[in-house]
Amino acid sequence: MIEYIMGHPDKWAKALVEHLEIVGITLMASLLLASILTFMSMTSKTLSRFLVYLFSIIYSIPSVALFAMMIPVTGLGKTTAITVLVAYNQYLLLRNFIAGLNGVDPAIIEAATGIGMSNLQVLYKIRFPLSIRAFFTGIRLAVVSTIGMATIAAFISAGGLGDILFDGLRTMNVYKIVWGSVLSAGMAVGVNALLVRIEKSI
Repeated sequence: MIEYIMGHPDKWAKALVEHLEIVGITLMASLLLASILTFMSMTSKTLSRFLVYLFSIIYSIPSVALFAMMIPVTGLGKTTAITVLVAYNQYLLLRNFIAGLNGVDPAIIEAATGIGMSNLQVLYKIRFPLSIRAFFTGIRLAVVSTIGMATIAAFISAGGLGDILFDGLRTMNVYKIVWGSVLSAGMAVGVNALLVRIEKSI
């Protein structure tokens, strides 16, 4: 087992870099889109409920099925993987962002409005700082979810640690199966533990 990982550092290192690249790009695009949608949601409760409902439906679709549905549109590879992962993340991020912003004590909002703050000032100076933990929880869930689903994205030639796992399954190579699983699961568990620790300190 150890011989395999020591004998092929180029292969697993390349897969690890590809995996981190998918996760990084997905997270940045997800946060940008979620920020815009959250801002829009604060203008209308109907829109807020609609967006959360819409992305909850998308989130309920199995990842393999959604990857397959997107292939005719965006083709095989990272573009499809990142597009699907960004769509999945919107449910996790929007739900937590909106809940955090709406969970601020109404008395505090009323007091801020009473001293002359505009709705935009209340959003940035009052609601956002008091919702930071809910925001971080959403981001943590999105990161861990992306790490896991990015492994499945190897199924559509997106690369990453899933390549090692699926190559092992295809060739019945136990070493590749074990290391592909260990590296994927280890990254998700390790990152989650780190983010939980940070979350507790907020």
